[in-house]
Amino acid sequence: MKSICFYFQIHQPFRLKTYRFFDIGNDHYYYDDFANDDIITRIAQRSYLPANQMLLDMIKENGKKFKVAFSISGTALEQLEQYVPEFIDSMKDLADTGCVEFLSETYAHSLSSLVDPEEFIAQVKAHDEKIYQLFGQWPKVFRNTELIYDDDIASMVASMGFKGAITDGAKHILGWKSPNYLYKAASAPKLKLLLKNSKLSDDISFRFSNPEWASYPLTADKYINWIAALPEEEMLINLFMNYETFGELQPRESGIFEFMKALPRFAAEQNIEFMTPSEVVSKMKPVSELSVMHPISWADEARDTSAWMGNILQDEAVNKLYCLSERIRLIEDKRIRQDWNYLQASDHFYYMSTKHSSDGSVHSHYSPYDSPYTAFTNYMNVLSDFLIRVREQFPEEIENEELNALLLTIRNQEKEIEELNREVELLRNNIVKDTTGDFVPKVEEQEAKEEPKTKKAPAKKAPAQKPAAKKPAEKNAPAKKTATKKTTKK
Repeated sequence: MKSICFYFQIHQPFRLKTYRFFDIGNDHYYYDDFANDDIITRIAQRSYLPANQMLLDMIKENGKKFKVAFSISGTALEQLEQYVPEFIDSMKDLADTGCVEFLSETYAHSLSSLVDPEEFIAQVKAHDEKIYQLFGQWPKVFRNTELIYDDDIASMVASMGFKGAITDGAKHILGWKSPNYLYKAASAPKLKLLLKNSKLSDDISFRFSNPEWASYPLTADKYINWIAALPEEEMLINLFMNYETFGELQPRESGIFEFMKALPRFAAEQNIEFMTPSEVVSKMKPVSELSVMHPISWADEARDTSAWMGNILQDEAVNKLYCLSERIRLIEDKRIRQDWNYLQASDHFYYMSTKHSSDGSVHSHYSPYDSPYTAFTNYMNVLSDFLIRVREQFPEEIENEELNALLLTIRNQEKEIEELNREVELLRNNIVKDTTGDFVPKVEEQEAKEEPKTKKAPAKKAPAQKPAAKKPAEKNAPAKKTATKKTTKK
């Protein structure tokens, strides 16, 4: 008998307000409360609340044979408690049915599993305590932020007592293998792996209401027939998607709610059942080991971690944040620890992505900033102020050279980004798009612009030959090179 596992992700970061350089040291509140309230309330009204009612009706109408799993970050739960408390009540009603399972993850939907194991473990424990406090369940199966996974993470997850973990069925890892089996981790053989079927998940999440899609319109019987037609030995189909698929990404008018409600009836006709991940882990046996030496995720075409740590801006921001980890663990100030959580949300680094093509358009769609450079500048300004507050907790280290150098580097980011923006603008002016969609330099215009600059150069440089003007230039140049080298290494 084939089994379907439905997984729904709910995550919403605390949106940062526009934080200028002159706010550093003066304003210690970093969040856009109006935007946070508006976004989470709007999505809850259009998606989360009606979707919860839909699931509750489906469970009751099908004799509790329809089952799902939720992965909700701690920071999302905080916002929902604050702005949409009725959602928490409706989730409790779902939990009481016994047909809904809550997964474990990092509290802040963070990248800590990649850079700070101790912080990672602490966040997982904090998240699970929050789930138990609200819904009376201790999570048994783990899913990491954005399904990030590798052999090292598997070892940490197994050491925390989890029996199963969910990740993406990335093609470059599976090769000829299918994601429709239960696997086990090569680095921790007792940890069972459930792999997302990207094609069937995205058919619902992204293609459902697209009239240009070859399979449009997608009906429940057609979808179940696709699953039934899979090879007989492929017994497990994991469908993982954002919860706002229902009512937000796919509007109610598209028929997405009616589609979901019809699935159990057609599944029963094809002898297909719905299971929770815990049931899968306890009842099914893995077919083979799966080794993942380099981190994978469910993001972008590459299915790696380059969506968050793929350029110099992102690496700089991540490294500067996590170099504070040890000091944060010694601080008891609740406000600082709360900000520490909120600043770890992976979304902040996602907005700094400089990818192009289809990946770039997705990043731009979700970002509240007009460019990755603006996202980086705003975040680093906030981080600079946060660093000052952390330093104040350790007066005996106030003259620490490492911290002083770190603060100086962050303060200098604004000027560096302004220069980078000017360079990018110049490059844009010398670029045209050809008919294939590739970008090629406009050679004639570039040469025409560069020639007069070369002729005028001696006239401009003449005053700089005076000794008085030469000394400051010699002092500034090495400092600039040193900062650049440090950033590049990191």
